[in-house]
Amino acid sequence: MIRTIVRGCAAGAAGTTALNAVSYADMALRGRPASTVPETLVDTIATRMGIPLRDSAEKANRLVGLAAVTGVAVGCGAGAAAALVHGAGARMPLWLGGTLTGALVMAVGDVSIARLGISDPRSWSAGDWASDVVPHLVFGLVTYGLVAAWDQQP
Repeated sequence: MIRTIVRGCAAGAAGTTALNAVSYADMALRGRPASTVPETLVDTIATRMGIPLRDSAEKANRLVGLAAVTGVAVGCGAGAAAALVHGAGARMPLWLGGTLTGALVMAVGDVSIARLGISDPRSWSAGDWASDVVPHLVFGLVTYGLVAAWDQQP
């Protein structure tokens, strides 16, 4: 089981790298700014947990760093979960398993930001949705693809 979790974490890390690459490429191609939602999410959760980050010149930098680390942790955790589900017998073709993996991770994030009042996905434009859907789909395909491929290894 430990091997499955470690492989899943590695798959999730690869998926997170692919998600970031697609997001940065989108920013470069369309000239759009980086989203501040991850930083706002981290700040909101920290404040609600009673550990607000002190206002200082470094606060914005800390939030960017914490948001990035949180994204990697979520990606690794999602990869581990996908590997455990796959290892338990839920085997799907890449197109389906990858799409479901990406959609579930995206849904968790979007529901979280909606419930915390950070953003309302119902008000997003088609471009906003594309900036959310495409990277998460790539995340799911890379993550699930590696999980499925490693399952074939001894």
